[in-house]
Amino acid sequence: MSGGTMLYGGDEIGALVFDPGHHSLRVGYAQEDSPKAEIPSVVGIGAHAPETNLDPETKTDNNVTPNNADSRKFYVDTNYVNVPRSQMEVQTYMKDGMIDNWELFEKVIDYAYANVIQSEPEYHPVLFSEASWNVRNNREKLTELMFEKYNVPAFFLVKNAVLAAFSSGRATALVVDSGATHTSAVPVHEGYVLSQAVVKSPLGGDFLSRQCRQHLEKHGIDLSPVYRIASKDVVKERDNARFTLRKLPENLTQSWQTYMQQLLMQDFQMNVLQVLENPYDERVAAQIPTVHYEFPNGYHQEFGSERFKIAESLFDNAMLGAGQLASTSVGMCDADVRLSLFGSVVVTGGNTLIQGFPERLNRDLQLRAPSNTRLKMISANGTVERRFGAWIGGSILASIGTFQQMWISSQEYEEAGKSQVERKCP
Repeated sequence: MSGGTMLYGGDEIGALVFDPGHHSLRVGYAQEDSPKAEIPSVVGIGAHAPETNLDPETKTDNNVTPNNADSRKFYVDTNYVNVPRSQMEVQTYMKDGMIDNWELFEKVIDYAYANVIQSEPEYHPVLFSEASWNVRNNREKLTELMFEKYNVPAFFLVKNAVLAAFSSGRATALVVDSGATHTSAVPVHEGYVLSQAVVKSPLGGDFLSRQCRQHLEKHGIDLSPVYRIASKDVVKERDNARFTLRKLPENLTQSWQTYMQQLLMQDFQMNVLQVLENPYDERVAAQIPTVHYEFPNGYHQEFGSERFKIAESLFDNAMLGAGQLASTSVGMCDADVRLSLFGSVVVTGGNTLIQGFPERLNRDLQLRAPSNTRLKMISANGTVERRFGAWIGGSILASIGTFQQMWISSQEYEEAGKSQVERKCP
């Protein structure tokens, strides 16, 4: 393994790319154009189970713990988490863009190797993305975990903004990333993050979900998620829904029910919300065609100007609006870099798929950029490219020939330990 001729990401050896986020963890092989799987960033934690449990669903290798010391059951991935179970709590392992609960994170990585990659970890070098503000302690812990527990032959850690820029073919860019829990503006220069100018705000997809829920509840719309509905009748628009409830297990936890309702809200906001190109104006919004949406219980109606009003909150905040974030970030960089940053603004993250997001950001930046600036927005048209920007950048990077000498090899790790990550991964 330690031979100098070893080519980690060559054609014979598939390097793996992991891109953790608050909404999901993207996993797949380098050189491919999209991840092999997208695993939700939550884990279902079942109550202590008796040893005699022969439930076929939990006997599979999804129930990751054969360890007798901890008899809790862990449920990973959509097919298992979304099943109503008595006393199953739902918990995320991410906090502020960084891995926080390492025990749950390991369960998800175990699951990814067993069910997605279906190969032994020691055969594949691993490239991980990380938040631009990740702390040293976390970076070293991840390095240690991958080498000590999974025995990977090589490892590398890259800032997700750098990867998103690479996926658009840029080494210098201003990366505006709007995800589940926050929106950030990160300047990247020649492949390095200018960390003093990273700006972020807590307005992301989850914030919009809460806005949608408040709006719908205020109008008395029943937000029963899919799992509660056994059958429904077709009703006229805005008529009361007619449906029968499904018989559910007792003691469903609040955390699980909240999670399931959030999935409904995410679907609603992606299908209904839209951002106006100019600041919200009731008259303009009223002239744009309405959008029809049907809820899981069969109730349906058209949504008009309110769908613009909710989405407006991503931009109209004087301090935290996306346009404001981007221009603040550029303003904190050296004057000689600013033109090249304005010249390639890369838009990435699942929340930017809300209709009209890039166009509005373009308009807001144009107003704030100096008059002699040539502003260029780079936002991939495909949903896959925009949602998985960082993963795709990782896939490109790990398969480039010149990158192969950059990996931290297991030999280097054994010689110098986990501090290698600070030296080798900028």
